[in-house]
Amino acid sequence: MIPDILPGNDHFDPDKLAALRARLQAFVDSGELAGIVTLTSHRGEIVQAEAIGWRDIETHSPMRHDALFRIASMTKPITSVAALMLLEEGKIALDDPIERWVPELADRRVLRTADGPLDDTVPAERPITIEDLLTHRSGIAYAFFSEGPLQAAYERALGDPALNSMTAEAWLKALGSLPLAYQPGTRFHYGHSSDLLGFLIGRVEGKSFRDVLLERIIGPLGMTDTDFWVPPDKRERIASLYAYDDRAGQLAKVDWHKFDAPPSYTPGGGGLISTAADYHCFVRMLLQDGEFGGTLFLRPETVKLMRTNRLTSDQRTIPFAGMPLWRTNGFGLGVSLAEDGADNPYACGAPGSMTWPGIFGTWWQADPVNDLAMIYLIQHQVPVSAGLGATVATGRGAAGRRALPIFQHGIYGSLKANC
Repeated sequence: MIPDILPGNDHFDPDKLAALRARLQAFVDSGELAGIVTLTSHRGEIVQAEAIGWRDIETHSPMRHDALFRIASMTKPITSVAALMLLEEGKIALDDPIERWVPELADRRVLRTADGPLDDTVPAERPITIEDLLTHRSGIAYAFFSEGPLQAAYERALGDPALNSMTAEAWLKALGSLPLAYQPGTRFHYGHSSDLLGFLIGRVEGKSFRDVLLERIIGPLGMTDTDFWVPPDKRERIASLYAYDDRAGQLAKVDWHKFDAPPSYTPGGGGLISTAADYHCFVRMLLQDGEFGGTLFLRPETVKLMRTNRLTSDQRTIPFAGMPLWRTNGFGLGVSLAEDGADNPYACGAPGSMTWPGIFGTWWQADPVNDLAMIYLIQHQVPVSAGLGATVATGRGAAGRRALPIFQHGIYGSLKANC
């Protein structure tokens, strides 16, 4: 549950914080979003929490603070922390070839051109490493970020990135049948690297990736509503997923499969379902240099390593999802790092702020300079492609995504100077 908001916080303008709700409510009233949950803490104290609009429009179920959201790629930072825990224990190293644990990915072939024929390949110049997976420089992508024949090959072989009936072993075998789009280590190419990393973590630990997360991160952090499935007794709390229907001129519900038991395929790249309060525990742990509730998850020096940009100058010139993201952000070990908050759709905090969003509009940020944690959750589907950034910025039916910067700037606009 959301802790009580502490009254009389001297670091925020209460009138500006109060005005933020009405500005977000406008997106629900106009039919652009179904509902929104936000949560903000400063120095560990909750200063703002809102549940706005509808959890489900058709049943007129109000949004609630403990609503369950598919957080999609917000799973990736949790997977990255699990990997860094193993790194601290000496079980893996950043330069370890992944084929040590995943022989299905040994002896890679690489497309001569990323959009070329699947049989026009050259040998990989070196193996994929753990660091390549953490930084999305493995040469492995998603289908929707791929070009040419590789896109369809991904779809046929791997299926849905998050909701999938394959076993981990079958999925890894299928991935191993596909060529890489780029040579390992050469460029940021967003995709299944975190899924692969999660299954590798499971093999290192000798158990399922889900069990590793539950035992080492989710359970100790007290994230009692976070998992790869939703038990029947919690399903009334699910925030329904919506997309804009052009023909109807309004939001339409997007149904998704609810597993009746924990699935075998539990991807480290996008499978978790969570709440604002649960994810807040994870964000606070990062802000507290790896410690939360008396438990040390990562050493401070490891968190610092996580927050250090790994992309080269040349790699930062390559657009991400059609946007010049790396002009204002770096990328560390599993998280994006704000360097300039001006006109930055993925981060708005002080330099060094950590974030990575989810495809359904979920977002979080950990700002260590201001000791500020921010959570923003919606369930809003937009078309996914290599030009996703332009779609979100200007595409028809994506106007609801413009509520995020209002939340971001509303929080920072309420924060008093020198706090």
